[in-house]
Amino acid sequence: MRRIHVGNALSAFGLGFTVPYLYVYVAQVRGLGSVAAGLVLALFAVAALVVLPFAGRAMVRRGPRPVLLAALVAASVGAMALGVSERAETVLSAAALLGAGQAVTQPALATMIVDYSTAATRSRAFATQFFLQNLGLGVGGLIGGHLVDLSEPTSFTLLFAVEAAMFLLLVAVMATVRSPRPRLAPEGAGGLPRIDGRGALRDDKAMVRLCVLGFVLFFACYGQFESGLSAYGVEAAGVSPSTLGTALAANTLVIVVAQFAVLKFVERRKRTRVIAAVGLIWAVAWLMAGYAGLGHVGQAMAGAAFVSTYALFGLGEAMLAPTVAPLVADLAPDGRAGQYNSAFALVKQLALAIGPAVGGPMGATLHAPYILSFLLFSLGISVLALRLGRRLTEAQDHPWRARSRVVGGGGAPVGPIASVDA
Repeated sequence: MRRIHVGNALSAFGLGFTVPYLYVYVAQVRGLGSVAAGLVLALFAVAALVVLPFAGRAMVRRGPRPVLLAALVAASVGAMALGVSERAETVLSAAALLGAGQAVTQPALATMIVDYSTAATRSRAFATQFFLQNLGLGVGGLIGGHLVDLSEPTSFTLLFAVEAAMFLLLVAVMATVRSPRPRLAPEGAGGLPRIDGRGALRDDKAMVRLCVLGFVLFFACYGQFESGLSAYGVEAAGVSPSTLGTALAANTLVIVVAQFAVLKFVERRKRTRVIAAVGLIWAVAWLMAGYAGLGHVGQAMAGAAFVSTYALFGLGEAMLAPTVAPLVADLAPDGRAGQYNSAFALVKQLALAIGPAVGGPMGATLHAPYILSFLLFSLGISVLALRLGRRLTEAQDHPWRARSRVVGGGGAPVGPIASVDA
């Protein structure tokens, strides 16, 4: 588990070097223009949508580690190629390869966390993963910002080389990890019934509801950070680029500081009620954003309200990290954690592709409708979460309480609490 967490940190650290500067690199440094830069960003989402269904099935058959290693090699090659490419065709090809590798890396690492954790430790494991991801992205972005020079393309090549090296270093770390469980027999072998994974996902009503909830979560929050909300802040609230940077820093700082502070609170409560509480917190965040842009207040107050919006989003993210991913894992049948993680990652990518396309134009021009719409989306998160709770068992929705009852009855946790490995 330590090596998996080190791998998460390395991956995020490498991404932090390039993600904030990808648009300016393609559009300005390579001189390919805004259309090519937009296509590169879109390719990341498209590549994820293409490869994730296949990745899920591969993880069921082969396990997450081989899939992860292949994805990391592909991402490393894509990153290095992107750093040296000068023509639009090679830039787009490299971006597609990098995007596909990155998309598979996260569900594969999440599945490995599931394999090396128990129901008792899973929430803390995913909280640690989220903490290290944000810390790695922040540190990588900070260092990358001091290395980059818009007038010198080789400085960007260095950034992509560092990213590629981090992926290869992660390959070396993950190659030493061995599965803690014997490999499952192939589907249909040994007299076991063949299971249609996609059919099982469609028939799992709780997972379908969680995917709908996940789409709204990512659409209303992550899908707005660098598109609609930032456009709204500049156009409606009149915040400066430095204030926008401060807001993003506040978001990361709250996550890093609050992650483990909220963990014990979150662990002891129903997961769906925690998610419902996040919807209410984000509703307040959108009200703060509305106050910043529509409240006719001074520049200082507008800036403070806008920074508070991002901070409140960070608090909600810290509460979701030990909640949603473990719930996906606990819903998955034995041996299908990879498929469920990939399906949920696919939903996330859809939301992250649609969110900016919808929120960007609205945030820039339709200020009041934008705030009202996403305020309602946040309240919808609370409603969807509470409705999901009706379809979950106590072990799925409130594992801490279910585990306490078993232990209090005079024995070690048994049944689904102890044996769940999906």
